[in-house]
Amino acid sequence: MKYPENIQELNKLPIDYMGMIFYQKSPRYIDYQLWQDVGNIDSSNIKRVGVFVNSGIDFIVEMIDKYKLDLIQLHGNESPNFCSELNKFMPIIKAFCISESSDFEQTKAYEGLRGYFLFDTKTPQYGGSGKKFDWAILDTYNGDTPFFLSGGISAEDIQQIEAIKHPRLYGVDLNSKFEIEPGLKDIQLLDQFIKQLRNE
Repeated sequence: MKYPENIQELNKLPIDYMGMIFYQKSPRYIDYQLWQDVGNIDSSNIKRVGVFVNSGIDFIVEMIDKYKLDLIQLHGNESPNFCSELNKFMPIIKAFCISESSDFEQTKAYEGLRGYFLFDTKTPQYGGSGKKFDWAILDTYNGDTPFFLSGGISAEDIQQIEAIKHPRLYGVDLNSKFEIEPGLKDIQLLDQFIKQLRNE
């Protein structure tokens, strides 16, 4: 999320988490002017997730305090030790780029952290590709940490998502396929998707 009015509209939906990207190379990056406006929005019903890519601890801690973040999502090459340090402040969502079953091996060094994993499609960039990986390989993930499914999820994927029976699937990360432009979500499309997923 990027724009204050769009965030206020999102607050009316039964959303559990809202991402705010603090990575300058992302088209969804919130500039300083918008940050000030976003920081004053009451979104008490939705947990705020700050998304970072290879940022320093001091900067992350500053953003936690300034924007009332509830979780940290790390989408870069952060080490297990780095994650453990941040875990002292709050739960972490550690993202991993996935294209084949062997990619789940990298998660083992991060087991035991307070939080979740996020499985996204492997690309040259740090996520945000809008592309899916083969969800069938999720069956080979045998870790203990619950995970978010990410990567190109669209309104047409309801049946595929419902077919995933993995006991560690915690939630789905909805982004580019629900946007009017980067950072501006289509609230009506999100509302329809959520109602379908919940069989309402």
